[in-house]
Amino acid sequence: MLGFGILIILMVIGSPIAFAILLAVFGHVSQTPFSFGLVSQRIFSGIDSFAILAIPLFVLAGELMNESGITDRIIKFANALVGHTKAGLAQVNIWASVIFAGLSGSAVADTSALGRIFIPTMEKEGYPRDFAAALTAASSVIGPMIPPSIPVIIYALITSGVSVPALFLAGVAPGIFLAVGLSIYVRIYAGHYAPLRPKLSAKERLKAFVDAWIPLFMPVFIVGSILTGIVTPTEAAALAAGYALIAGIFVLKSLKVSSLPHIFVRAMRDSSVILIIIAVVAAANWMLTFSRIPQTVSTYVLGEVTSPWVFLIMVNLILLVVGLFLEGIAAMLILLPIIHPIAMSLGIDPTHFGIVVIFNLMIGLVTPPMGICLFVSNSIANVGMGAISRRIMPLFLVELGVLILITFVPQTVTFIPKLFGY
Repeated sequence: MLGFGILIILMVIGSPIAFAILLAVFGHVSQTPFSFGLVSQRIFSGIDSFAILAIPLFVLAGELMNESGITDRIIKFANALVGHTKAGLAQVNIWASVIFAGLSGSAVADTSALGRIFIPTMEKEGYPRDFAAALTAASSVIGPMIPPSIPVIIYALITSGVSVPALFLAGVAPGIFLAVGLSIYVRIYAGHYAPLRPKLSAKERLKAFVDAWIPLFMPVFIVGSILTGIVTPTEAAALAAGYALIAGIFVLKSLKVSSLPHIFVRAMRDSSVILIIIAVVAAANWMLTFSRIPQTVSTYVLGEVTSPWVFLIMVNLILLVVGLFLEGIAAMLILLPIIHPIAMSLGIDPTHFGIVVIFNLMIGLVTPPMGICLFVSNSIANVGMGAISRRIMPLFLVELGVLILITFVPQTVTFIPKLFGY
């Protein structure tokens, strides 16, 4: 109980989640016969994994792509596809996120990279600045769904049995559903903000496609190499970083060698945040397992809940609340060792359950009061959290609708993996 009390107090006062968990673990260990040195061992073993190398490598690949000017090519291609439709620039914002998702696998990277371009540009065309900021944040949820995806890799690491290629494939449909849902919303409710934009000529659209072939090919290259068994997900991450480096320096010639030190520093900084959380949560999970908390919770839930659908509803409600206060990856690391075995005991498809959990927690990135993507978007727009939070609510309802769809119609998630034999 001492460890739990420390965790709650530190979270309430706003301590970083990794340090809150670590101090909670030390508090618990102080009441056991174990030494504090065992905590250090568990922290190290938590990141002593070849598969975890995929995380910093995918982060590095995204940074290299951003620095290479790939973002501009993505936006021009999305503009060629939907820029001339009703609420055209808002539609471009959404579908640029779909394409950008295949490069970074991170919602925060999506918000930061695209927000700096779209928020001021949409405001110039007549969209309210707070709406542009909210839409940029909401569409960034697509980032972790369409492969490659950092949360998917972490989910597979925690559960150590769910196929990464299957999860990659399963995330495609929910990502597209969300893009379509957001597009319908902005077409209906935001079309009056700006006049129709001129349609590009066939020559201009062809040029936009030719310029975008490098970012478009990257996710196909990564996922295809995994599906064919040529490489593991970690090796695919290394290929992605190499692909981005070669494309930026030798093909596009827009990436300067002198910029590489700064790029590597940013990638290491962003990766270290994730890895620190993974390490300390590994120690916390050891503590929970030793205390038999997951087993106790599983026994209780299985005694009370016998329907998979009731369990899915319960999990979704819990995760939506947790997502208000905890970052998605941290929430996964804490909760998955408890809820995943229960889901498997109830016969829920592991791929379906994984995507439901990931999608749910990614929605937490855009829900106040602790939505990270809201903070990033507001840091660019500077409209105030109150204004952006009001604008995000209708978009949140769209995302909630997609969550309900993929929860209760598992085939929307599993049909693509099944086509490939997973």
